[in-house]
Amino acid sequence: MKISINIDPEFTDTEIIIKAASLTAETENIIAALRMADNQLTVIKDGETHILDISKIAYIETVDRRTFVYTENDCYESKLKLYEMDEKLCTGNFLRISKSCIVRLKYIRSLKAELDRRIRITLENGEQLIASRQYADELKKRLGVC
Repeated sequence: MKISINIDPEFTDTEIIIKAASLTAETENIIAALRMADNQLTVIKDGETHILDISKIAYIETVDRRTFVYTENDCYESKLKLYEMDEKLCTGNFLRISKSCIVRLKYIRSLKAELDRRIRITLENGEQLIASRQYADELKKRLGVC
């Protein structure tokens, strides 16, 4: 892979051009990382690629090694792995709540303590997720309910 950078004060906007012989998994990962830097995520639904604003995401879940991105009304698939999403998103309004799930903190409606220090999370749309013991303390800390 070759990387070229051209810095010129005459430029008014940043432009990134990717030149490749074909669209490979590596190229798709680069594009996905660039979109996340711009608060957007490239996702797939019904064979079509969509550009989704990160602010629309309710939660992200991995099932059978596939990563799914959920909004209030839709479910999309992402080529990124959950740990890649975790690295990009969890510094802001997102938090990992289990080995297989990341939730947008602003989308949480309520919390309920469960057995074994787990926490049942109810989202704004009524869906429920479970925060595992490993992540429960950080969840309460980030939400200010310690």
